[in-house]
Amino acid sequence: MQTYERRAFRPTGRFIRQVPPTPMVPVTLDAGVGEIWCKLEFMNPSGSTKDRIARHILEKAWRRGELKEGDTVVEASSGSTSIALALACAQMGLKFVAFIPKAATAERGLMIRAYGGEVRRIGGGMQCVLDAAVSAADEHGWFAARQFENPDNAEAHRLATGPEILSQMECGCVDAVVSGVGTGGTLRGLWEAFAEAGCDALAVAAIPCEGDAFGHNAECCSLAFSKEVPGVVECLSKLYEDWKGECADGVLEEMMIDEGDCLRLTKELWGLGFPVGPSSGLNYAAAIATKRRLGVDARVVTVFPDRMERYFSHNVFADLRGED
Repeated sequence: MQTYERRAFRPTGRFIRQVPPTPMVPVTLDAGVGEIWCKLEFMNPSGSTKDRIARHILEKAWRRGELKEGDTVVEASSGSTSIALALACAQMGLKFVAFIPKAATAERGLMIRAYGGEVRRIGGGMQCVLDAAVSAADEHGWFAARQFENPDNAEAHRLATGPEILSQMECGCVDAVVSGVGTGGTLRGLWEAFAEAGCDALAVAAIPCEGDAFGHNAECCSLAFSKEVPGVVECLSKLYEDWKGECADGVLEEMMIDEGDCLRLTKELWGLGFPVGPSSGLNYAAAIATKRRLGVDARVVTVFPDRMERYFSHNVFADLRGED
């Protein structure tokens, strides 16, 4: 007879299945453009939108019997996904090993370790980090979260984040959704949710660029690079690349944003009391450009993906350090 005990979640102290929807607020930094609707994903438990995919991927694997208490989860990530997985694993009684680039900020490694995760820093670029994680999973029989190709990544946003946004907007409709491309799961999942709800929305992939330099604080896929806005590296996300290949003309656009604008707008958002990281400045910059093109009446939605504390040693804080 089949036993179902292994599929029951750890009952004690499990709060991640009771997390309320994050706020959705209109934010105006450019009076000529007007409001941009912003989903405050930095208010998730570990401080980023990656909490959604961590919870969804692990819980689905648990229900399928692929995970049980005491098992080990492994992921390659520049930080935010690993932080979210470390928290979720602590909640579910799982072990976690994070493979991250050597250049990822120290704060990220500390946060992963604080939740009981193990950190392995890998040199040589994000592809090397991914290869190391895959090899370790194969060698030890660990569960690989595979955020760059796992369809449960985008599904988390299609089933939860997208419907939340529609329910929180008075008009109940979206004309454009803007997001930086990490794994691409956020942008893809949100667009799919809006499309299923009947919104003929434009998807805009925001890409930070500085020209020809690139740092290894990266997670995923883009056409251009910036060492100032963590979360982008060329063509590693199968999840995003497959979707891009399937999109009809006019559905998905890739928009280049100067990294200086990203950092400037991040600081302007701080001035309004939003404790965000550089990816929020990137998203907001691209959302402004999108609304300028579509018109002031367009309902443009974006995401503030993570909190500022994981960037204290990043250049975005350079002019504030030492003032104490």
